[in-house]
Amino acid sequence: MENLNLSKHKTFYAIGLSYKKADAEVRGQFSLDSKAKRNVLLQAKQEGLDSLIVTSTCNRTEIYGYAAHPFQLIKLICQNSAGTVEEFQKVGFVYKNHEAISHLFRVGTGLDSQILGDFEIIGQIKTSFAESRSLGLINAFLDRLINSVIQASKKIKNETEISSGATSVSFASVQYIIKNVTDIGDKNILLFGAGKIGRNTCENLVKHTKNDHITLINRTKNKAELLAGKLNLIVKDYGDLHQALQKADVLIVATGAQNPTIDKNILNLKKPLLILDLSIPKNVNSNVEQIPGVTLVHLDYLSQMTDDTLERRKQHIPAAEAIIEDVKLEFITWMNGRKYAPTIHALKAKLNEMAASELLLQKKKSSNFDEEQAEIISKKIIQKITNQFASHLKDENSNVDDSIEWIEKVFQIGLQTPKKTPSIIEDKYKINLS
Repeated sequence: MENLNLSKHKTFYAIGLSYKKADAEVRGQFSLDSKAKRNVLLQAKQEGLDSLIVTSTCNRTEIYGYAAHPFQLIKLICQNSAGTVEEFQKVGFVYKNHEAISHLFRVGTGLDSQILGDFEIIGQIKTSFAESRSLGLINAFLDRLINSVIQASKKIKNETEISSGATSVSFASVQYIIKNVTDIGDKNILLFGAGKIGRNTCENLVKHTKNDHITLINRTKNKAELLAGKLNLIVKDYGDLHQALQKADVLIVATGAQNPTIDKNILNLKKPLLILDLSIPKNVNSNVEQIPGVTLVHLDYLSQMTDDTLERRKQHIPAAEAIIEDVKLEFITWMNGRKYAPTIHALKAKLNEMAASELLLQKKKSSNFDEEQAEIISKKIIQKITNQFASHLKDENSNVDDSIEWIEKVFQIGLQTPKKTPSIIEDKYKINLS
C-alpha cells in the first residue's frame, strides 16, 4: 500500500522564523544566501529527507517538508546559518500537517507578509520549488501543494484588490525620502549594492523624483551596468565608493552581504546624510549614528509604515481567505483521495472475493442457478457499497484516518496501515529541543 502521507516520513512540517517574532538582527543570523540554501537541500538529501523546499527572504527563513521529527529541519537551518537552536526556540515556529499547509497558503498569497498583499514571496517560493525539484526533492504531495498555493495566489491577485495601490518596502522607502529630503530631484543619491529591494527602490526613485543623477556602485560592475542601462543611472567603480559617499545626500544600501559594509570609519562627511539600510542581515553598522548629521533608517521601520492603501487592502482579506479555503479544500480532497484509494480498492477486492465464494456455494446447491445474472447483481451491489464508503471518506467532516482503520479492521483487509496518522491533526507542534 502507498504510504498514507505520500512520503516515507510521517509528518509534513513548516518550520522557521519571520518578522512576527524575530527582529532584523535575529533574522539576519538565520538568513540563507543562495549557496547556503543549496547546501541545506544537499544535506537534506544526504540525510534521507525526500521532499522539502527552503525559502529565505528579508522577512523570513522557512522550510516546508517531510520529516520524522521537526528537529531534522531546524538543524538544517541552524547548521547552514549563524543561527542557533537556542535562539530558534525563542523566536521560531513549528507547524505540522494541516496547520503547516494553511501557513504555506497564507505565506504564498501575501496574507502573512509584513506588507499585506505583497506578492513577491510567491516568486521566491516558485524559485525554491524549482531548485528542490532539480535535485529530486519534490514528491507528489509537495508538487500538488505548491501548485495549489500558486493557483490561490493568482486567483487572489486577479479577483480581489488586496494588492492594489503602490505599497511595498521599496515604495515606502521612496515615500520616506521624499517626505524627509527637500528638493530631492537636485540631491545626490547613491545606491550601494544591487539587491532586489534596492533595485525596486531605485526604480521608484527614478519614477517619482525625476532625479537624473543617481549613482550606482556594486562590487560586480557588470551587474551594476546592466541595471544602470535600464534606469539611466551613473555607474562608478567600487574603488570610488569613499569619494561618492562624501558627495551623497542620500545613501541606499542593498548589498546583501552577511556583515556590515558601511560603518562610521569610512564616512568622512561634510554635510548631512540620510542612510537607508534595505538589507537582511543589516549592512550598515549602527555606529554611523554617532556621526552628527547622519540619520539611519532600517528596513524594519520602513516595513511598518502604513497608509490608506494598507487600510483599504485589509477590507479584501475575507475575500482572499475564501479563495484560499476553496483551493485548499480541493487540495485536501485530492490528498485524502490519495490516502483512501488503496483501502477502497482493497475493500472492493475483498467484497468480490466474498461474492465469488458465495456464488460458488449457491451454484453447488442449485442445479438451475443463474450464475450470470447473479454475478451481474452482485457486482452492482459491490459497486454501490464501495461508492458509499468512498462518499463517506470524501466528506470533509469525516476523519479519514479513523475511517480507514475501521474499514480495514471490519473487513479484515490485510493492509499494513499505521494506527491513526497525524495527517489530519491541526494542533501546533510543541517542541522541546533541549
